[in-house]
Amino acid sequence: MNDFISLHDCTPEQISGLLELAIKLKKEQKAGIPHPLLKGKTLGMIFTKSSTRTRVSFEVGMTQLGGYPLFLSSNDLQLGRGEPIYDTAKVLERYLDGIMIRTFSHQDVLDLAKYADIPVINALTDLLHPCQVLADLQTIYEKKGALKGLKLAYIGDGNNMANSLLYGCGKMGLDCAVATPAGYEPDAEVVENAKGDFAASGASMLLTQDPAEAIKDADIVYTDTWVSMGMEAEKAERVKLFMPYQVNGALFAKAKDDAIFMHCLPAYRGYEVTEDVIDGAHSVIFDEAENRLHAQKAVMATLMG
Repeated sequence: MNDFISLHDCTPEQISGLLELAIKLKKEQKAGIPHPLLKGKTLGMIFTKSSTRTRVSFEVGMTQLGGYPLFLSSNDLQLGRGEPIYDTAKVLERYLDGIMIRTFSHQDVLDLAKYADIPVINALTDLLHPCQVLADLQTIYEKKGALKGLKLAYIGDGNNMANSLLYGCGKMGLDCAVATPAGYEPDAEVVENAKGDFAASGASMLLTQDPAEAIKDADIVYTDTWVSMGMEAEKAERVKLFMPYQVNGALFAKAKDDAIFMHCLPAYRGYEVTEDVIDGAHSVIFDEAENRLHAQKAVMATLMG
C-alpha cells in the first residue's frame, strides 16, 4: 500500500491486515506497552474541513506511535490562495513523511497522492470516509467475532459514509442494504465499483427506498447525519424529507434481537436517530469512535513505517 484513499483500492487481505494490526495496537495501548513505530517521523495533517474526532485521533495516534503530528489548517496553506496542488505536494514531500487530508473535493486528495512521493491518507472527502469505515469494521469484528456473513443496514442519506460502507462491506463479505429517499442514493460510480467487490466476496448489496426492507434481519444498523457540513442551508428541506428514515425504536426492532447500532458522529438526537436507540443498550457509538484512534494508527504505521 502506497496511500490510503479508498477501501475499493485495497484487497481484502490488506484490510484484514490493517484490522489485525489495529486490534494488536489497541491491546498494547490498553496494557501500557509503548509502540514507537514511527519514531522520528512527521505527519502533516491538512484540514480544510474541521473535525473533532479526526484531529484528536490522528494527533494522539501519531504521538503514541512516537512521531510528530503537524496540524495545517486552510489558513496555514497557500492552496486557498491559488497555489497548485502539484506545488504544494512537491514541497510537502521534502518536509514530511506522510500527509493526512480532510477536505471537500475528492479530486484534491487524488491529485495530492498523484504528485506527492510520500503516503497520503484520506481522512474524509465529500465522496468517501475510509478511515471511519475501517474503524467500523474493527468495531463490528470486536462485537460480533466475524465480518463475513453479517448484514449491515444503512438508513438515511446516501453520502460519503454510505459510499464507503458499500466498499467496506463488499470487500469483507458483509451483506449491505442501503435505504435512502429517491434522489439521495449513494454515488452511481461507487455503486458500480462496489458491485464487483460484492461479487468477489459473495455478499449481497441492496439499494431501496424502504427502510423497513433494508433493516430486516440486520446485524448492524447504521445511520449518519442528514445535514452534512456545507449543507446547512438545506436543513429544513432535508429534515422533512428524511424524517421517515429516522432510526427509532419501532424501526430498530425490525433488526435482529442482538443487532448493534452504529453512528460515525456527530449525532443529532431526535433527527436521524432517537435517544432510546443511540443511548440504548445496543448502541456501540463510543467504542466505534475510540476505534478511529486504533484503526488510523494501523494505517499510519503500515504506510509510514
